[in-house]
Amino acid sequence: MTVSVFDLFKLGIGPSSSHTMGPMTAACRFLGRLREAGLLTRTARVETTLYASLALTGRGHATDRAVILGLSGFEPSSLDPDAADRTVAQVREAGRLRLGGDQEVAFDEARDLVWEGRTRLPQHPNALKFEAFDAEGRPIAERTYFSIGGGFVRDEDEMGLNAPAEPGPAVPYPFESGEQMLAVTGEAGLSIAEAMLANETARRPRAEVLAGLDDIAVAMFACIERGVRTDGVLPGGLKVQRRARQVLTNLMCDADRRIADPLAALDWVNLWALAVNEENAAGGRVVTAPTNGAAGLLPAVLRYYDRFHQGTPHGRQTFLLTAGAIGSLYKTNASISGAEVGCQGEVGVACSMAAAGFAAALGASNAQIENAAEIAMEHNLGLTCDPIGGLVQIPCIERNAMGAVKAIDACRLAMLGDGQHSVSLDKVIATMKRTGEDMSAIYKETSLGGLAVNLAEC
Repeated sequence: MTVSVFDLFKLGIGPSSSHTMGPMTAACRFLGRLREAGLLTRTARVETTLYASLALTGRGHATDRAVILGLSGFEPSSLDPDAADRTVAQVREAGRLRLGGDQEVAFDEARDLVWEGRTRLPQHPNALKFEAFDAEGRPIAERTYFSIGGGFVRDEDEMGLNAPAEPGPAVPYPFESGEQMLAVTGEAGLSIAEAMLANETARRPRAEVLAGLDDIAVAMFACIERGVRTDGVLPGGLKVQRRARQVLTNLMCDADRRIADPLAALDWVNLWALAVNEENAAGGRVVTAPTNGAAGLLPAVLRYYDRFHQGTPHGRQTFLLTAGAIGSLYKTNASISGAEVGCQGEVGVACSMAAAGFAAALGASNAQIENAAEIAMEHNLGLTCDPIGGLVQIPCIERNAMGAVKAIDACRLAMLGDGQHSVSLDKVIATMKRTGEDMSAIYKETSLGGLAVNLAEC
């Protein structure tokens, strides 16, 4: 098991982990290569080419802004959205950009940002190439990067069959499949969360791991709170009205009647998911879970556990550790990239992670947890990624709310049984991967199919 829970849950900005955070990180990595090679001070211009999905939905996903910010030296984890807006405005107005915040170069967006939506590189649909030129216009450096989902970035040497294993120390309970996960934890007499915690403490001190998990929960809940306080119209051409604040008002004003409604708790789950994904769509700070497009689902289920099941700090840690273990299986054996396998790799994976985490927090057995994760994905198979206008708004925001409810139900279904079931999590992950491979490219974050081309009928 090589994927850490802190790889899957990362603090960043919206609207997309693969189309915003990934390109920004790739730009920072390219700057690092220039510095190491002593080429940064010789660089007079940088040209960025975006391919396939990064180009087709890049404007709606703010990929152009992400590249500008990354070349300016900003990183997703520490970026202040207000500072980002100022920087992008200054670059566009002046036609100048400070590489890494230091080396000033000319920047003509029409020339230096190339959109190649018709070209798909064989390694991955989310590809971008950086080329540096000196003052005489001679090329001095070039590198291609791939944003493979969830903010993860690999360069051209790290992709393909000969890609190096992701670095990390040896862990006491390694697993790369659901079968191995159940076998390893069963032999050790540990819960999935306990095994995951032991693996994490091989990387960093236990106190740091637990504090980090608490910080993730705090950041998720803070995003909910920002979302329910903010109204207005989301950026982009769809003129989508933010709803979370009004939904909260309606729930509070109608509280007495809702007390008698047996499904009233689901209204709160919907609210929390909407709040986070509206923040994400507005370019706010969110936690990848495991992606930005699915950022609202897991926080909504975690808040549901916290509010309606008397959640505890230990329970929240158990939830996140278990969700991280399940997410690592998808990252290792399939994909969490909507551009690669459709939205089943984003909302579907988040739903599976949340169902498992919720079950673990409620005290389910390892077999029931694996069953919950399997049920959740089984009923997300084939979910397409078809954002209207390339914006992470329709159907993405509501899709998170629906996925959160589905995760809760998957947990409940699993806990009605003893963990025995016909389709294993490994089989459903393999099926998800194969379904993504068979899915037409127009349904994989290109805005060329589905709802994206039927706006007039929506």
